[in-house]
Amino acid sequence: MNTDNFDIYFPHLGVGIEHLKNDIHIFGFRIAFYGIIIGIGMILGFLIASYDYKRRGLKVDDIQDMGLYTIVFAILGARAYYVAFEWEYYSQHINEILNIRQGGLAIYGGITVGILGCTLFCKLRKINVLSMMDSAVLGLLVGQSVGRWGNFFNTEAFGGYTDSLFAMRIKEAIVNPNMLNQDVLEHAVKIGNEMFIQVHPTFFYESMWNLCTVIVFFLMAPKKKFTGQIIFQYLLTYGIGRFWIEGLRTDSLYLWGTNIAVSQALSAILAILGAGLLLYNFARVKKQGPDKVLLAERAALINS
Repeated sequence: MNTDNFDIYFPHLGVGIEHLKNDIHIFGFRIAFYGIIIGIGMILGFLIASYDYKRRGLKVDDIQDMGLYTIVFAILGARAYYVAFEWEYYSQHINEILNIRQGGLAIYGGITVGILGCTLFCKLRKINVLSMMDSAVLGLLVGQSVGRWGNFFNTEAFGGYTDSLFAMRIKEAIVNPNMLNQDVLEHAVKIGNEMFIQVHPTFFYESMWNLCTVIVFFLMAPKKKFTGQIIFQYLLTYGIGRFWIEGLRTDSLYLWGTNIAVSQALSAILAILGAGLLLYNFARVKKQGPDKVLLAERAALINS
């Protein structure tokens, strides 16, 4: 098979896309696949979170209202986070700050603002915050897993050079040059009349990590030992996975004036925090017995 004209090709898997498109046009209006995929991820996440909340015998309207309330703020938070750490560029291109159709959403900004929004909503509705988050985080993981494929169509969020099983070969002409480090460029090869880079598909690694995590969490959720267990496990597992994956990427956002990747530093903090909260609560439950909120939820499910 002649792969010279493929925009993206996985040489060890024998699959690729000859002409990669990242948008469609409807009635003359351009719609980016990035936005479509993010939207699909949100809808699927909304559905899985609602299903889990309902199977626990809780009022599904509450989590649906919470989702509608926080999702806009989470998107704004994700964009604000990205812009803040790329301010050198956006300070010179103010008109592009709100343009998210080509990417530029940082998940940690969305998570932070989303947690704040969820907490405020629960306080106003007098709902247990951790109970709500245990279901909401399942939806978040689904959204993250699906949403990462938006990076694929934007040819972004990839890693350094590799020749491993999942190595991804990309036509250099369709890649933002700011994402190409020296190592990647040194391993670039000419095929036909085009230059190609070969990199880690880190968007795929994170998508699969999140997918496997949400499957495990969804299956174990009915057997959790205390309220907040699922959200605390998310902090630990996502922190570990993102710390590893971020170390492979070539487009990390860095703390101002340093070589410290912001997401890698935050991932380490989240993983340590999640581990500490899990250990503390497992010890508490072992000593004091089952969580009162969890018992109330199970009683509501039995009586429903």
